[in-house]
Amino acid sequence: MIDDTHETRLAVELFRLGARLQVTRAETTLPRERLIRLYKESHGESPPKGRLPASTDWYVTWLPNIHASLYYALYEFAAQQSGVSRITATMTAYRLYLEHLSDHAAPVLSFTRAWMLVNFVEHGVLHRVTCAQCHGRFVARAHAFDRNYVCGLCRPPARTGKTARAATSAGHRV
Repeated sequence: MIDDTHETRLAVELFRLGARLQVTRAETTLPRERLIRLYKESHGESPPKGRLPASTDWYVTWLPNIHASLYYALYEFAAQQSGVSRITATMTAYRLYLEHLSDHAAPVLSFTRAWMLVNFVEHGVLHRVTCAQCHGRFVARAHAFDRNYVCGLCRPPARTGKTARAATSAGHRV
């Protein structure tokens, strides 16, 4: 049987990383009422209501795909460590993701989306595919045509960054 103190620490750490109540409920055995109290203690407010994101569409759009692919590479690295549980690997990879971005860009991937990504890959809804140009590995739909796949870094969308650049050159702030 898992120690209640361990479960409480895990729940608090998940909440600190930004996990939604549903994620923490799925990863611990603590009752919902206790998790709500822990969330309120951690954040000073009630947990957000609503369903978890259930669509894979977000993960395959340009910028989220780059972040999801980076995160999943970190997750695979963390998961290869001996004796590490899936949730520990998920949390470790998310901390590494935040650390990597801290000096360069704002995170695009929330902890809940990172957790969902791991679940989508485990259930075969998403997988990783190799870019034909840079040979990087990127998240893609599992049943998509993968031959000659070119990632969003090698072939960004036509309008990427143009709106912000046009506004800046015209003297407007975006």
